[in-house]
Amino acid sequence: MLEPRDEWIQKRAYAIWEEEGYPLGRDMMHWQQASSERIALEETTGAEGKVDAKVKVKRKPAVTAAVVAETAADKPAAKRAPKKAVKAKA
Repeated sequence: MLEPRDEWIQKRAYAIWEEEGYPLGRDMMHWQQASSERIALEETTGAEGKVDAKVKVKRKPAVTAAVVAETAADKPAAKRAPKKAVKAKA
């Protein structure tokens, strides 16, 4: 069964987000990339309009570890509450 175009793009954008390691603030870029992949896929299928959701289009390489480490270094570490405070709330 064929999926509506927006649903396919949504699933593909989510897959790209997962492949890149769940980065924050890149949702529009993932949606645009998925949309571009869908357009390329539609052009290869011709006028028939049959699109297989499992077909993958070549994409850019994943984010390098250096970029991930750099991004992680910019954010301060979250502070943990002392165990006494957690027990008192329960």
